[in-house]
Amino acid sequence: MMPDKVLRYMGFAKKAGQLVSGVNTCTYTMSRGKAALVILAGDISENSEKKIMKEIRKSGVPFVKYGKISDLSHAVGQAERSVFAITDDQFAKTILNEIMRENDKRRMCE
Repeated sequence: MMPDKVLRYMGFAKKAGQLVSGVNTCTYTMSRGKAALVILAGDISENSEKKIMKEIRKSGVPFVKYGKISDLSHAVGQAERSVFAITDDQFAKTILNEIMRENDKRRMCE
């Protein structure tokens, strides 16, 4: 199970209208310069990852690979989404910091 904080922040961002999901919607959001952070599920399909990474490289949006499709999708009330874009800078910063903090905790336990 992933840390509840990351999932809660993603849920808050969705409710605030600051999170979009799905490969096509996230690609469009990045192309318009509206994405502050892209979150890719760890179990994203190869084709979806290729498509979204092309736009990430083109637009220069920061991204992180994190969690599972089922957990992330459930947190934002969507069905089976593998890509999420945060459109608010503060939400993006908070979520990214929380993911980094969790990764640091994991490294300390190893």
